[in-house]
Amino acid sequence: MKTLRFIHSRLPLGPRSCHRSAAACRLLPASHCRGQPSILPSRKLALSAASLKNRDDFGCASHAEEEEEDGELLEEREVEELFQQHVPAGIGQGQHRVFIVHPDVKWGSRKQHLTTAKLMMAEAEGLVNTLDSWTVVDKIILSTKTPEKKRIFGKGNFQFLTEKIRQTAGITAVFVNVDRLSPLSEREFEEAWGVKVFDRYSVVLHIFRCNARTKEAKLQISLAEIPLLRSRLKNEMADLDQQGGGSRYIGGSGETLYEVQQRLLKEREMKIRSALERLCKKRHLLRSQRKHREFPIVSVLGYTNCGKTTLIKALTGDSGLQPRNQLFATLDVTVHAGQLPSHMTVLYVDTIGFLSQLPHQLIDSFSATLEDIKHSDLLVHVRDISHPETVNQKANVLNVLKNLQIPHRLLSSMIEVHNKIDLLDNYESSEPGAVLISALQECGLEELKKAVEHEIVKSTGKQILELRVNLSTPQLSWLYKEATVQDVQVNADEGSAVVKVIISAAAHGRYKKLFQGR
Repeated sequence: MKTLRFIHSRLPLGPRSCHRSAAACRLLPASHCRGQPSILPSRKLALSAASLKNRDDFGCASHAEEEEEDGELLEEREVEELFQQHVPAGIGQGQHRVFIVHPDVKWGSRKQHLTTAKLMMAEAEGLVNTLDSWTVVDKIILSTKTPEKKRIFGKGNFQFLTEKIRQTAGITAVFVNVDRLSPLSEREFEEAWGVKVFDRYSVVLHIFRCNARTKEAKLQISLAEIPLLRSRLKNEMADLDQQGGGSRYIGGSGETLYEVQQRLLKEREMKIRSALERLCKKRHLLRSQRKHREFPIVSVLGYTNCGKTTLIKALTGDSGLQPRNQLFATLDVTVHAGQLPSHMTVLYVDTIGFLSQLPHQLIDSFSATLEDIKHSDLLVHVRDISHPETVNQKANVLNVLKNLQIPHRLLSSMIEVHNKIDLLDNYESSEPGAVLISALQECGLEELKKAVEHEIVKSTGKQILELRVNLSTPQLSWLYKEATVQDVQVNADEGSAVVKVIISAAAHGRYKKLFQGR
């Protein structure tokens, strides 16, 4: 009976979810996100150029419109059920007073060469401080020569660390600043220290969960949590085995409790992947519509909190964008229209920020969102040039792009933007081709727009032409709609005009077919 009660309390799927154990499947209270309610409407696609008065003409939709169209694919209730159904235990429970431990690897493949232990500790503190009701009680940088070992540290350092943690009053959790702890390491640490133990994977996932707004973000987070749930399950089953309940067969089914739980997690994963696949098809359709309208797409990317959203707001004048000085404030792809000096309209894509030392599983889970980068016409890499780790951050961003297998044409034409120059005195870049700006002060934006325009014309194969039009025909109005009109020289005597346009080869072909009979 004890084992059967345990199953009822731990099942992560199915209609009996209300019987879940509070320890394993606790709902995440909204208060864990600093100033953020648990669910808010968000605009996934937003057009902001002043000249775009009729949004339908541009093949773009607001987030709300997208969600309505998605209704036939997946109900909001279903997504919310998946999202809230099995929150990893411990991380979302009440306030946390955190002790941060940073293992400083002295040599070997895991040694960091582009940063320092002190700077990595500062980033770990930033992650903790992003979460509401989480505070850093104490921190320590401890050297290690054996980061691959179960305890990470040698015997002496581990004993010293254990004593320090136990002597520090009020600790409710320890954050070990490594990308991923093995289930065995996590269990051993929790037994030694008597509190919950988190790694970067679990902390970042919790930040993601706090900032999730749309269906796709919630589904991708739920998918990324599967490895975390499997680790928790291994530890829980190990505890149960000690009580003699984990390996028993259940009700003649031929399955042990552990096998039942593993199967249910697998079914959950398949359900989430299926739902994401359907949403991906929807994204593909929206991308096709944008491509059909021939608007160049510029993906703005960079390390988290580098100023991407502030820059897009400055470039587009979109008052709906509200940049926040917070890690991972943007989880969903948002699209905003802006105009270049030639009056050409482009779509700026705001993407999720990158972070160092994130496991591949987490990046893979957000591959649907990051897929938009591959389908861009141009990449703009924004760097916080005032950050002490700016060189390391650049290396991490480029490494993620490499792992995403971004096409070489996009990497070779990528514009590097050095943001936040207002925080430095007389900054001069040593990197050729870099565009120096302050998005907040709106300084250097015209130079950036010119650079974007130059690369867009080159990458999209658009042509700059002078066309003679008859003003008694719809030629001029057609060109205004289908191309970028730069200049019009009217000859009133002849009733004609010479129009300078930036036009795609496809649109030029349609123009000739319609108006020149060819």
